Amino acid sequence: MRVRGPRGAGIYGAQFSGKRDVEGVQNVFRFKLWLVGLLSILGVLALRFFDEPLLSLFLHQGSEQGDLVLTLQCAKAYLAVALIGLPVWALSQSYASTLRETASTTLPMGAGIAAMLVNLIGNWILIYGRFGAPRLGVVGAAWATVLSRVVELMIILVFTHANAKDHPFVKGLYRTLKVPRALTGMIVRKGMPLLFNEALWSSGQTTLVQIYSTRGLAVVAGINISNTISMLFNIVFMSLGSSIGIVVGNLLGAGEMEEAKRTNTRMTAFSVMCCFAIGGLLAATSGVFPLLYNTTDEVRHIASRLILITSAVMPFHAYTNACYFTLRSGGLTRLTMVYDCSFVWCVCIPLAFVLCRLTALPFVGCYAAVTATEGLKALFGYHLVKQGKWIRNIVEG
Repeated sequence: MRVRGPRGAGIYGAQFSGKRDVEGVQNVFRFKLWLVGLLSILGVLALRFFDEPLLSLFLHQGSEQGDLVLTLQCAKAYLAVALIGLPVWALSQSYASTLRETASTTLPMGAGIAAMLVNLIGNWILIYGRFGAPRLGVVGAAWATVLSRVVELMIILVFTHANAKDHPFVKGLYRTLKVPRALTGMIVRKGMPLLFNEALWSSGQTTLVQIYSTRGLAVVAGINISNTISMLFNIVFMSLGSSIGIVVGNLLGAGEMEEAKRTNTRMTAFSVMCCFAIGGLLAATSGVFPLLYNTTDEVRHIASRLILITSAVMPFHAYTNACYFTLRSGGLTRLTMVYDCSFVWCVCIPLAFVLCRLTALPFVGCYAAVTATEGLKALFGYHLVKQGKWIRNIVEG
């Protein structure tokens, strides 16, 4: 539910930026390059050689029959092309996260919007063969995604390096790729819990979808439709949460502790209030957006109900997302890990398993019950943030 990236390094990037330490920001960026490079290689290898068994976990018959063999073939074809864009996306996120950490938020936002438009238009052209383009179907959707990633990276690269005056960290950025051993040690110590958290959180979300998928292909299709429209609205609280981590991290790095505390409270409240309005807009699309898909009435019904549920809990998601970035900004990575991924694995997944596998409760009811646990996570987050242990400078000296 939030923007993911090299978060452990990002803690130091934000605080070095607040300290006006350009060399520190550069070294953090170089660490990101090594990290995302390694993870991209591992990700491509894993998804390339284990694509079929991994994809098969999500293919189950339900109330509506479907061709599982054809679905698997299409999924494999999509994945084979989409993997091309993984290293490109990794590099663009390294730049985008560093730009945000140095308070340059407009460029990555603009690049992201451009990528979204390219993906949308590219899907229409390449899936259906418009303007003389070949009709590629699901493979066309994959190529549209890859193209959008390339466009996003090129916009960020060109405008960042062409305006080095506004982005001083790019001056001499590639004169070396070495990262000081002391900084590497600090990032690893602080960042490893977050790296494990991201891996466990992502795998937890995947596990949830796999559990849901046991209710049939119609459920998988409904989830995909719901997630597509929800992500357009979720970008509001995801961006605001990321901004909290950056702005508060800058203030902590500058030693302005009281101002950091006040700013965090205001930004968190603003994020939650925005999501009451955004949630209302999302709810308004719940019956309309699924109609754009050439699918069955059952899938549309499921997607519509999931969109309504998502809109109802959006303010809670905004608050828990803000808590995550607040704890992270002060370097409380172990506590952040306990707060974030432990909740998914200890609460959401067991509840989803019991409801989906051991009861006859309709899927929409199962989804609503699991999603409603975000309220418990919000209470837990309030307690952790109120303690104030996150208010500290980790780059002094």
